[in-house]
Amino acid sequence: MRTANAFNAAAVHVVGRRRWNRRGAMVTDRYLHVRHHEDVAALTDWARDEGLPLLGIDNLPGAEPLETAELPAACVLVLGQEGPGLSDAARAACRTTLSIAQFGSTRSINAGAAAAIAMHAWVRRHAELA
Repeated sequence: MRTANAFNAAAVHVVGRRRWNRRGAMVTDRYLHVRHHEDVAALTDWARDEGLPLLGIDNLPGAEPLETAELPAACVLVLGQEGPGLSDAARAACRTTLSIAQFGSTRSINAGAAAAIAMHAWVRRHAELA
């Protein structure tokens, strides 16, 4: 939530259980549209109706490097759950999966950090920074 607020995202979409860590949002959810989708299929239906491609963010074999990917001006960045990352259903629903270059021994960062990097990559390509 805080990251989405910092980058002025149009909305945050929560897939699955309606519960999430509100304390970590530091009240920024009051300034964002928060939509809940029962499952990935519901998110996919919504995105199709809105004409928005789903782009997965996960370090999976075969993922395209985020650093060189063409990001559409209008899209939905899909991040997985801490630990397991994108589910099989989410990966299948995404037009592509993008990876974030990492060089340490872990090759893993938390979802908030991944979201910030992905949103900043979008900003570098599309935001008017006047």
